[in-house]
Amino acid sequence: YFLTMLVGAGGNAGNQASVRVIRGLALGTLNGATQAQFLWRELKMAGALCCILSAAGFLRASVFSTPLPETIAVTSSLALIVFSSICLGAIL
Repeated sequence: YFLTMLVGAGGNAGNQASVRVIRGLALGTLNGATQAQFLWRELKMAGALCCILSAAGFLRASVFSTPLPETIAVTSSLALIVFSSICLGAIL
C-alpha cells in the first residue's frame, strides 16, 4: 500500500520541476547565463523536498504500524525517488 505513494510522489515532483524549466524558458528567465544558478536552486529544492516528504512517509509508515525494516525501506525509497525525479525533471 506504499507503492502508490512512492510513484505518485515521484511523478508529481518530476512534473513540477519540468514545469519550472518550461516556464523559465517561456519567460526567458532561463538561458545559458542562468542555467547553473537554476540547476543549483533545483538541487537545493530536491534536497528540501526529499527531507520533508521522507519525514511524512516515515510518519505514515509508523502510523500504520509497519515493521521498522519496511519503514526504513519506504522512507529511503521515497527520498531517492523524489530526489531523482526532481533532478531529472530539471535537466529536461
